[in-house]
Amino acid sequence: MNFKLNIITASLLLASAPVLSANFAVSQANTTKVEQQNYQCQRCEVNSGYRGNVSVAAGYISRDDVHAANALGTDQDGFVATPNANVKYQNNDGYQAHLQTHQLGYENSFAEMSAGKAGLFNLDAGYQLITTYQSGDAQSNLYYDQGTLVNSAQPYGFELSQQREKFDIEADVKQDNYQGYVQFETEDKSGYTSSSIITPSPVNIGLVVDSTTDSFTAGAILNGANWITELSYFGSQYQNNAQDLSLTYQDDVYAAAPDNEAHQIALSGQYQLDSTVMSGRFIVGRMIQDDDLISMNGNPIQNWDGEIETTDATLKVSSMLSSRLRVGGSYDYSNRENNSSVFEFLQYTFNDLNDTFKENIATDIERSTYKLNAKYRISQDYRLQAGYDREEINRSYSAREETHDDTLWSKLSIRAVDNVIIDIKAEHSNRDGSEYQTDELTSSEENALMRKYYLANRTRNNVELSVNHTPLNWLSVDISAHYAKDDYDDTLIGLTESEDYGVNLNLNLNISKHVNLYGFASQQWINSAQASSQSYSTADWFTDIEDEFINIGTGISYGGLMQDKLTLGADYLFSNSNSDTYITSTGTSPYGDYYSYNHSTSLYANYSLSNEMALKLTYRYERYYDTDDAQMSLDEPASVITLGELNHNYNAHQVMLNFSYLL
Repeated sequence: MNFKLNIITASLLLASAPVLSANFAVSQANTTKVEQQNYQCQRCEVNSGYRGNVSVAAGYISRDDVHAANALGTDQDGFVATPNANVKYQNNDGYQAHLQTHQLGYENSFAEMSAGKAGLFNLDAGYQLITTYQSGDAQSNLYYDQGTLVNSAQPYGFELSQQREKFDIEADVKQDNYQGYVQFETEDKSGYTSSSIITPSPVNIGLVVDSTTDSFTAGAILNGANWITELSYFGSQYQNNAQDLSLTYQDDVYAAAPDNEAHQIALSGQYQLDSTVMSGRFIVGRMIQDDDLISMNGNPIQNWDGEIETTDATLKVSSMLSSRLRVGGSYDYSNRENNSSVFEFLQYTFNDLNDTFKENIATDIERSTYKLNAKYRISQDYRLQAGYDREEINRSYSAREETHDDTLWSKLSIRAVDNVIIDIKAEHSNRDGSEYQTDELTSSEENALMRKYYLANRTRNNVELSVNHTPLNWLSVDISAHYAKDDYDDTLIGLTESEDYGVNLNLNLNISKHVNLYGFASQQWINSAQASSQSYSTADWFTDIEDEFINIGTGISYGGLMQDKLTLGADYLFSNSNSDTYITSTGTSPYGDYYSYNHSTSLYANYSLSNEMALKLTYRYERYYDTDDAQMSLDEPASVITLGELNHNYNAHQVMLNFSYLL
């Protein structure tokens, strides 16, 4: 949004506050005796009129899987066409307008319009369509009939996809040191997603998605010579248009997500005093959920009076103590207070329904984060940064109510070698807290030895290295690597260890005036180990998970052909992900893996017909494959009904001819 840009501009003005406070601005100069007409530019021209380009693209798509639409932007097959535009207009009085559209008519497209005058006002409107495709071959023996899932003798096919359609409008006005803005956005979400019900055995279903989310933002900004402040309001309302689901022989087996709303009021500001900058933010909010509940035995209420009050605060200070040393610190506070109603419900046990009552638990979360840091310039070629972070979290009625993470980190930047930039960062952190309690209130069904990974004691070590080298004026090389290790030494049941490490390489070559080449490669490994128990005591089986990700890409652009009218280019991307799970009990056996790869190739030729007109011919090829051992046919498992095998194995082709006109 445009008002954010103005905040940045105002912040830059604050950086020069010592000068501005003396009020040496040009606007304060005494020009009463100056004949200004003698100093007016006689050759300056106002850049008025239209600028930009409009284009239309038409072509052909061949695919055999709707999943390819995630890459191609549309699920259309055969002939396709779409207009595009990026046009700016400005008149002699400084009024401006901008129109940008992308792939209109596709299932992934957008259009943006803006109009206004710099330093006075601006109006923006936008439209965006985002569609994601999971599978076009889902199957189910249950079909929808007015909120009822009806059994079908033969499975029917449907598409697992979700579409989000957004509209937004925004206006902001400026006057001297004042600025105000308002924004409204509405989003409709529709489609199908995979879900499950218990009937009493598990059944996977295609759940209807039909919801609307409206949000409204308004605020005012006031700034001075060395300060800026902002007061804003944000409100959001979610409405679920989907119904609760029933079976022909059982009512209300699935409760639709309830309607809810959220409100926030925020006050923020920044102040500069000499070489010290202070900023702060205070936010209060409320989330409300009071939709009707499903009627059932043992439920004493008809609607849920859910309410959560939130409080957030931030304070940051940064000061330049000398030409070499800068220090800073910050404090962040967040409180989530659950004021929802508490009722007594009949208590279900594992085997039967007894006559005891229990209350629902309204949990609160309070979080405080402290950060101290310093940056010291040892010399022109060496800079050192170091810091200490502490995060304290209180969770009421949790298996562990208090946790605190302490982190020490340091970063060294080296510029001692010509055309080489080296950054090294190291980090060590520990998590500890109050006594871990497994009791009937918090986790009566859990093993007393089990520790949840986000509550358990943890030691983390992390190292990062990045090197940027420009050995030649036409060659740039970037290399980075990282390694992180988490140890849960006090955990007997649960996550006991994890590690994450990887390397990245980027090359950019400007071989000549007309030839540019790039390439990149990255690989990442994520491994974890978990201890489990099927005897509800000490660990008797173990799981090792190994995930691997690979990305490789390259591209070339060759211009200057046919008297600078023709440019040829190519881009290629390969990605691969692999996940293996091994279970060890009496022996070690694979649990079933996940594997996927993708080849993406683009070839193009851009030909200039004239100074204003150009043609571009593009060919795209997508090869995608994945296999998940968890995917099963519709009736393969006796105890679970699935949506069928949703794996992908396809080729997709796209040929497009684009005509563009430069204004």
